[in-house]
Amino acid sequence: MKRTILMTALCLLAALTLSAGEKGVMHCFAFGEVEAATPADWDAFAKATDELPTKIPGLLHLMHGKLARPLGLMTAATPMDAETGKKYRAGESVQASVRMIRRQYGVCMHFKDEESFKAYGKHDAHAAWVKVYEKVRQYGTTTYQILGK
Repeated sequence: MKRTILMTALCLLAALTLSAGEKGVMHCFAFGEVEAATPADWDAFAKATDELPTKIPGLLHLMHGKLARPLGLMTAATPMDAETGKKYRAGESVQASVRMIRRQYGVCMHFKDEESFKAYGKHDAHAAWVKVYEKVRQYGTTTYQILGK
């Protein structure tokens, strides 16, 4: 009987905490690591990242770590002329020299709403965090936002 009550309570608790979809903005980015980054640099990045929700209003929670599989991106090795670039962006086949970019790490931040997300980029805590982040990441990131409905 106690086991049945416990199982029922756990199922009810799970049902209350799960939802079909989150509201707000999920801001995610993947980045490549700086080979010269030290363990102290990575520790400082983890600490600074973990502290962001306590410093930035509307940042509900976040997750950061190594990607399960590196994200491989192809980019032009040399600049494309305007016509080739236009065809490429339209999804047409083009002749171009390319190079592979690998992103090994990622961060996702869940914001309460779009206003909170927009304010995050201007916040002093964000500016301080970027200084720590730049010690572990190569220039350039792959960034996107999901707008929860």
